[in-house]
Amino acid sequence: MAPRIANSAADAVAEIKDGSTVLIGGFGNAGQPMELIDALMECGAKDLTVVNNNAGQADAGLALLIKERRVKKIICSFPRQSDSWHFDEAYRAGEIELELVPQGNLAERIRAAGAGIGGFFTPTGYGTLLAEGKETRVIDGKGYVLETPINADFALIKALKADTMGNLVYRKTARNFGPIMATAAKQAIVQVDEVVQAGDLDPENVITPGIYVDTVVALGGNK
Repeated sequence: MAPRIANSAADAVAEIKDGSTVLIGGFGNAGQPMELIDALMECGAKDLTVVNNNAGQADAGLALLIKERRVKKIICSFPRQSDSWHFDEAYRAGEIELELVPQGNLAERIRAAGAGIGGFFTPTGYGTLLAEGKETRVIDGKGYVLETPINADFALIKALKADTMGNLVYRKTARNFGPIMATAAKQAIVQVDEVVQAGDLDPENVITPGIYVDTVVALGGNK
Protein backbone atom coordinates (compact mmCIF):
# COMPACT_ATOMS: atom_id res chain seq x y z
CA MET A 1 0.00 0.00 0.00
CA ALA A 2 1.39 3.39 -0.97
CA PRO A 3 2.00 5.94 1.80
CA ARG A 4 0.01 9.11 2.20
CA ILE A 5 1.69 12.07 0.53
CA ALA A 6 1.12 15.01 2.86
CA ASN A 7 0.71 18.56 1.60
CA SER A 8 2.74 20.15 4.38
CA ALA A 9 4.67 19.35 7.55
CA ALA A 10 1.60 20.35 9.59
CA ASP A 11 -0.54 17.94 7.60
CA ALA A 12 2.05 15.18 8.08
CA VAL A 13 2.01 15.36 11.90
CA ALA A 14 -1.67 16.15 12.36
CA GLU A 15 -2.48 12.75 13.87
CA ILE A 16 0.04 13.03 16.72
CA LYS A 17 -1.96 13.41 19.92
CA ASP A 18 -1.30 14.13 23.59
CA GLY A 19 0.55 11.33 25.35
CA SER A 20 2.10 9.84 22.20
CA THR A 21 5.51 8.18 22.16
CA VAL A 22 7.54 9.69 19.33
CA LEU A 23 10.85 8.52 17.93
CA ILE A 24 12.83 11.40 16.43
CA GLY A 25 15.76 10.70 14.13
CA GLY A 26 19.00 12.61 13.98
CA PHE A 27 22.49 12.58 15.40
CA GLY A 28 22.93 16.16 16.47
CA ASN A 29 21.79 18.15 13.46
CA ALA A 30 22.58 15.39 10.97
CA GLY A 31 19.36 13.86 9.77
CA GLN A 32 17.20 15.68 12.29
CA PRO A 33 13.71 16.30 10.84
CA MET A 34 13.58 19.94 11.93
CA GLU A 35 10.52 20.93 9.89
CA LEU A 36 8.51 18.02 11.27
CA ILE A 37 9.56 18.90 14.82
CA ASP A 38 8.52 22.52 14.25
CA ALA A 39 5.17 21.30 12.94
CA LEU A 40 4.78 19.09 16.02
CA MET A 41 5.32 22.18 18.12
CA GLU A 42 2.60 24.02 16.23
CA CYS A 43 0.09 21.15 16.40
CA GLY A 44 -0.11 21.47 20.18
CA ALA A 45 0.46 17.85 21.25
CA LYS A 46 1.75 17.60 24.82
CA ASP A 47 2.71 15.01 27.47
CA LEU A 48 4.93 13.39 24.85
CA THR A 49 7.50 10.67 25.41
CA VAL A 50 10.35 11.41 23.01
CA VAL A 51 13.10 9.00 22.02
CA ASN A 52 16.15 10.72 20.53
CA ASN A 53 19.91 10.45 20.62
CA ASN A 54 20.17 13.59 22.76
CA ALA A 55 17.97 16.03 24.64
CA GLY A 56 17.87 18.92 22.21
CA GLN A 57 20.30 21.61 21.20
CA ALA A 58 20.24 25.38 21.62
CA ASP A 59 16.92 26.99 20.68
CA ALA A 60 15.67 24.80 17.85
CA GLY A 61 13.79 21.59 17.23
CA LEU A 62 13.47 19.22 20.17
CA ALA A 63 14.96 21.80 22.53
CA LEU A 64 11.96 24.05 21.94
CA LEU A 65 9.51 21.22 22.63
CA ILE A 66 11.28 20.75 25.95
CA LYS A 67 11.34 24.48 26.62
CA GLU A 68 7.57 24.65 26.19
CA ARG A 69 7.16 21.65 28.54
CA ARG A 70 5.55 19.53 25.85
CA VAL A 71 7.80 16.55 26.62
CA LYS A 72 7.03 14.65 29.83
CA LYS A 73 9.74 12.05 29.35
CA ILE A 74 12.82 11.72 27.20
CA ILE A 75 14.67 8.50 26.45
CA CYS A 76 18.14 9.29 25.14
CA SER A 77 21.82 8.46 25.35
CA PHE A 78 23.35 11.94 25.57
CA PRO A 79 21.19 14.35 27.58
CA ARG A 80 23.75 17.03 28.45
CA GLN A 81 26.00 19.18 26.32
CA SER A 82 27.05 22.82 26.27
CA ASP A 83 23.83 24.03 24.61
CA SER A 84 21.26 21.72 26.26
CA TRP A 85 20.12 24.47 28.61
CA HIS A 86 16.38 23.90 28.10
CA PHE A 87 16.66 20.26 29.12
CA ASP A 88 18.89 21.18 32.06
CA GLU A 89 16.36 23.71 33.32
CA ALA A 90 13.38 21.38 32.94
CA TYR A 91 15.20 18.45 34.56
CA ARG A 92 16.44 20.45 37.54
CA ALA A 93 12.88 21.73 38.05
CA GLY A 94 11.55 18.18 38.06
CA GLU A 95 9.43 18.90 35.00
CA ILE A 96 10.79 16.20 32.70
CA GLU A 97 11.64 12.55 33.29
CA LEU A 98 14.87 11.15 31.89
CA GLU A 99 15.59 7.55 30.97
CA LEU A 100 19.30 7.35 30.20
CA VAL A 101 20.20 4.57 27.77
CA PRO A 102 23.70 3.84 26.43
CA GLN A 103 23.79 4.60 22.72
CA GLY A 104 24.29 1.03 21.51
CA ASN A 105 21.50 -0.17 23.78
CA LEU A 106 19.25 2.61 22.51
CA ALA A 107 19.77 1.60 18.90
CA GLU A 108 19.30 -2.08 19.65
CA ARG A 109 16.14 -1.50 21.72
CA ILE A 110 14.63 0.40 18.81
CA ARG A 111 15.77 -2.25 16.34
CA ALA A 112 14.36 -5.00 18.55
CA ALA A 113 10.95 -3.34 18.50
CA GLY A 114 10.95 -3.27 14.72
CA ALA A 115 12.15 -6.86 14.48
CA GLY A 116 9.56 -8.22 16.91
CA ILE A 117 12.19 -9.28 19.45
CA GLY A 118 10.93 -9.43 23.04
CA GLY A 119 14.23 -8.44 24.64
CA PHE A 120 17.96 -9.07 24.57
CA PHE A 121 20.85 -9.48 26.98
CA THR A 122 23.73 -7.01 26.75
CA PRO A 123 26.86 -6.53 28.87
CA THR A 124 26.55 -2.74 28.60
CA GLY A 125 25.44 -1.30 31.92
CA TYR A 126 25.94 -4.47 33.94
CA GLY A 127 27.02 -3.71 37.49
CA THR A 128 26.04 -0.03 37.22
CA LEU A 129 23.06 2.08 38.27
CA LEU A 130 21.65 1.59 34.76
CA ALA A 131 21.01 -2.07 35.61
CA GLU A 132 19.01 -1.40 38.77
CA GLY A 133 15.62 -3.11 38.71
CA LYS A 134 16.44 -5.07 35.57
CA GLU A 135 16.93 -8.79 35.14
CA THR A 136 20.57 -9.82 34.97
CA ARG A 137 22.19 -13.07 33.98
CA VAL A 138 25.68 -14.53 33.84
CA ILE A 139 26.35 -16.18 30.48
CA ASP A 140 29.66 -17.99 29.92
CA GLY A 141 31.05 -16.22 32.95
CA LYS A 142 30.09 -12.71 31.82
CA GLY A 143 27.38 -10.49 33.27
CA TYR A 144 24.50 -9.28 31.10
CA VAL A 145 21.45 -7.06 31.53
CA LEU A 146 18.05 -7.72 29.95
CA GLU A 147 16.91 -4.77 27.84
CA THR A 148 13.42 -4.43 26.37
CA PRO A 149 12.22 -3.01 23.03
CA ILE A 150 11.24 0.63 22.60
CA ASN A 151 7.97 0.69 20.69
CA ALA A 152 6.44 3.97 19.56
CA ASP A 153 3.27 5.46 18.19
CA PHE A 154 5.09 7.66 15.68
CA ALA A 155 8.51 8.13 14.15
CA LEU A 156 9.66 11.43 12.67
CA ILE A 157 12.59 10.85 10.34
CA LYS A 158 14.43 12.56 7.53
CA ALA A 159 15.54 11.01 4.25
CA LEU A 160 16.93 12.35 1.00
CA LYS A 161 14.32 10.97 -1.39
CA ALA A 162 11.21 8.83 -1.39
CA ASP A 163 9.33 7.31 -4.27
CA THR A 164 5.55 7.19 -4.47
CA MET A 165 5.61 3.73 -2.83
CA GLY A 166 7.47 5.09 0.20
CA ASN A 167 10.88 3.55 -0.49
CA LEU A 168 13.60 5.72 1.04
CA VAL A 169 17.21 6.64 0.33
CA TYR A 170 19.24 8.70 2.77
CA ARG A 171 22.12 11.17 2.52
CA LYS A 172 25.25 9.57 3.96
CA THR A 173 25.45 9.64 7.77
CA ALA A 174 22.20 11.59 8.00
CA ARG A 175 20.70 8.10 7.80
CA ASN A 176 21.68 7.32 11.44
CA PHE A 177 18.60 6.11 13.38
CA GLY A 178 16.09 6.60 10.56
CA PRO A 179 15.88 3.02 9.24
CA ILE A 180 15.35 1.36 12.62
CA MET A 181 12.93 4.04 13.82
CA ALA A 182 10.78 3.54 10.74
CA THR A 183 10.33 -0.12 11.65
CA ALA A 184 9.63 0.46 15.37
CA ALA A 185 6.71 2.89 15.11
CA LYS A 186 3.07 2.32 14.35
CA GLN A 187 3.27 5.27 11.96
CA ALA A 188 6.47 6.48 10.29
CA ILE A 189 6.36 10.07 9.06
CA VAL A 190 9.18 11.06 6.73
CA GLN A 191 10.34 14.40 5.38
CA VAL A 192 12.35 14.30 2.15
CA ASP A 193 13.81 16.66 -0.41
CA GLU A 194 11.66 15.22 -3.14
CA VAL A 195 9.26 12.46 -4.04
CA VAL A 196 9.99 10.63 -7.28
CA GLN A 197 7.98 8.10 -9.24
CA ALA A 198 8.07 4.41 -8.39
CA GLY A 199 10.96 2.83 -10.28
CA ASP A 200 13.09 5.98 -10.29
CA LEU A 201 15.16 4.88 -7.29
CA ASP A 202 17.86 2.27 -7.78
CA PRO A 203 16.61 -0.71 -5.73
CA GLU A 204 20.19 -1.36 -4.59
CA ASN A 205 20.22 2.06 -2.89
CA VAL A 206 16.88 1.74 -1.08
CA ILE A 207 17.55 1.55 2.67
CA THR A 208 14.00 1.66 4.08
CA PRO A 209 11.36 -0.30 2.13
CA GLY A 210 8.06 1.48 1.63
CA ILE A 211 6.19 -1.10 3.71
CA TYR A 212 7.49 0.70 6.81
CA VAL A 213 6.51 4.21 5.71
CA ASP A 214 3.07 5.69 6.33
CA THR A 215 3.37 9.39 5.47
CA VAL A 216 5.79 11.29 3.25
CA VAL A 217 6.13 15.03 2.81
CA ALA A 218 8.50 16.77 0.39
CA LEU A 219 10.08 19.80 2.08
CA GLY A 220 13.50 20.19 0.46
CA GLY A 221 16.58 21.61 2.11
CA ASN A 222 18.09 18.31 3.24
CA LYS A 223 21.42 18.42 5.09
